[in-house]
Amino acid sequence: MSNGSSGGPLSGLDIFVGGPIQHAILPGGFAAHLRTSISTAIDHIEEDGGNVFSAHVVERFGADTASFTPDQVSVRDFRWMKKCDVFVPVLPVTADVLLRTDGTHVELGWATALGRPIVMITRQPFVESASHLLKGLPRVGAVQIIDVDEFHANPRLLTDALLSATERQREAIAASVG
Repeated sequence: MSNGSSGGPLSGLDIFVGGPIQHAILPGGFAAHLRTSISTAIDHIEEDGGNVFSAHVVERFGADTASFTPDQVSVRDFRWMKKCDVFVPVLPVTADVLLRTDGTHVELGWATALGRPIVMITRQPFVESASHLLKGLPRVGAVQIIDVDEFHANPRLLTDALLSATERQREAIAASVG
């Protein structure tokens, strides 16, 4: 996780990148397509100066997950959610089914309840297996959705969405400094 000091467009922003861990640990290792999506998001945010909170990094994409207790994970992730400026969940689809991710869905609830903007990366339109609550989340929260294929073709879409999600906050900070 970076310190966000590169002075890029996301400098000063704390961004919590989430997604499945437990259900993405497969017999051959962590789901490759998900690892690529999450790593691309993290790398791009850090290159643009953002500070990333990521259980995937801390738990080494599942390699160290078993060394953390449920209490530790819950407290850590809730602390990150309270501290972050934006939540970026990556919700992968395999064989036209949304990969199970109980923790990320809890985090989506936390983000919405705490008023955190959400920039979701997933297949669009939503697959049929996605719940009504997930599909309807943009009606109750500040949610932007980036199609995962479009994201891989142009990771800059994430920076644009993060800047849009934090525009008012950044303007307020700039006004108070100037």
